[in-house]
Amino acid sequence: MSHPFHRISRLGLGLAMALAVAPQVLAAPSAPKATADAAHAARPSRQYAIADFVNTVGVFGASFSADESRLLFSSNKSGVWNAYSMPTAGGEWNAITRSTTDNNYAVAYFPDDDRVLVTRDQGGNELNHLYVIGSDGKERDLTPGDKLKASFTGFSHDGRAFYVTSNERDPKFFDVYRYDSTSYERARVYENKDGYEPGSVSADGRWLMLSKQGDSTSDSDLFVADLNTGKATKVSAHTGEALFGGQDFSPDSQWLYYTANDAGEFAQLRRVNLSTWKHEPVRQADWDIQFAYFSHNGKYLVIGTNVDGGTQLDVLDTATNKPLAIRNLPAGNLSGVSFARSEKRMAFYVNGDRQPSDLYSLELGGEPKQLVRALNPAIDPADLVETKVVRFESFDGMQIPNILWKPHQASAAHKAPALVWVHGGPGGQTTRDYSSTIQYLANHGYVVLGINNRGSSGYGKSFFAADDGKHGREPLWDTLAAKKYLQSLDYVDADRIGIIGGSYGGYMTVAALAFHPDEFKVGVDIFGVTNWLRTLESIPPYWESVRKALYKEIGNPATQRDFLVATSPLFHAEKINKPLLVLQGANDPRVLQAESDEIVAKVKANGVPVEYIVFADEGHGFTKNKNRIEGYGKVLEFLDTYLKAAPAGTK
Repeated sequence: MSHPFHRISRLGLGLAMALAVAPQVLAAPSAPKATADAAHAARPSRQYAIADFVNTVGVFGASFSADESRLLFSSNKSGVWNAYSMPTAGGEWNAITRSTTDNNYAVAYFPDDDRVLVTRDQGGNELNHLYVIGSDGKERDLTPGDKLKASFTGFSHDGRAFYVTSNERDPKFFDVYRYDSTSYERARVYENKDGYEPGSVSADGRWLMLSKQGDSTSDSDLFVADLNTGKATKVSAHTGEALFGGQDFSPDSQWLYYTANDAGEFAQLRRVNLSTWKHEPVRQADWDIQFAYFSHNGKYLVIGTNVDGGTQLDVLDTATNKPLAIRNLPAGNLSGVSFARSEKRMAFYVNGDRQPSDLYSLELGGEPKQLVRALNPAIDPADLVETKVVRFESFDGMQIPNILWKPHQASAAHKAPALVWVHGGPGGQTTRDYSSTIQYLANHGYVVLGINNRGSSGYGKSFFAADDGKHGREPLWDTLAAKKYLQSLDYVDADRIGIIGGSYGGYMTVAALAFHPDEFKVGVDIFGVTNWLRTLESIPPYWESVRKALYKEIGNPATQRDFLVATSPLFHAEKINKPLLVLQGANDPRVLQAESDEIVAKVKANGVPVEYIVFADEGHGFTKNKNRIEGYGKVLEFLDTYLKAAPAGTK
């Protein structure tokens, strides 16, 4: 399930893909280094076209076949996301789906045969269905119906059943269904009438993980429902606001592992015994523990911790509580770990600042086998740039963390134009993960500062809550301080600084142009909110469980209309006097196309240069290669015209 803001769903208004790092498992640089000869060459040796970056092979997910001889994964190799399989020893890809229109994403192999589960929506509308594809290639919709949203939540431990959530009974809430793995007959095992968000089911089929959003985005509770009785037990007793998140049941169904930040600024990992309801600590750090999950029988525990803009990933042997030793692990950061049911094989990804995710397989005790090299071979990774974590002091003294991409060609003698990049959310986070779009801009000479303004996740719950009810003001003022920070760098052209962002970051972009019209030279708005009244009044019905929290975070359209008008750039568009580029998906259910249509019309009326692209087959995020080439190619063209080429000192 996805909700509108990162702090609730971990997805946010903008799209994000979290990659992980693993210094406990390996001690290696975060990206491949240039050769000695290349290190002395002028960089970048070449400026690449957007198609070069887009034609890097996107790959994610990994599910082992029943005999563990093949891996199932998703890739945009064809220009549209499809499901593929390949031998775990390496070899040719086999296309499981061959869509040329809607994206298809691999979910899992069935535990006992070669049937495959996949999911897709319709043109980016986020109304996903779950499909089974038989060994004969025939497809069946397991969740038929109109305007419903369904998600796979896992197989039973013995593989004879699997669980699916669907809002078909009530568009506002998700019920849980148990499907027979052979006949596909199903039964509703949990009817959700109380606004919970269902999670996974325990291995013995008895316990269901449930979460419930509080009245703010900084508060949630955790419950466990007994599917034999339907009774839900609250396991998150706390005072004040705190976020509790269910992570995984132990394979013996005796414990629920969960994260909670009630004891301090950062989320700790704990577990609760399902017989005695007693709690025990498992792990804590000076950062948020983001996730934890077991291999099939519990031999390994994977833990991810958000460490200053990156995810530190630990794979622990539960018998010794020591990190798993992997011989000759490639240089880079470990992410996306999955285990075969036998726990004798493992698949994972390796990535870095200049290295998109490469897929590997491993027979434990052996050495990793690279299956996919993601980066387009036309691109020399030495032409790409390393990231750097930097901080500056905002208008009120608050320390603001950021990720900085500095182009090779930028220097005090050759000052470069710069961009403040604002993430989605509001509670998202700009991370050090490989970004083809930002590397493309840096390759063409743009300094990019990915700001984690107040309200961003990953820096403690006080920082996370610091933007509540303040949108259009304090978080936006952080972007003005970010501009001043960029101006302090001797390699940045102080007169050529723009702002760019997607979703909530798009809102911040247009808000900056409307409320501080002389600060930024240009703005790039990628499906951003411009009218909070419309957005909050038109949220999809399946966001009902978080409605109150959204209203406290942003504003209540029934009682705070004046405030929402004051903070919505659409109602102040007459002040915008800088060039604006807007990109939008026609099927976006989170930020409706009307948001972009209206701001474009208003700004055009000011006589300001405005460019607008709408993709008819996209939703909240651009996933098809042809659209990414057109859209992000237009971003560079727009910036080259109105930012890089603008005369120095112009207003």
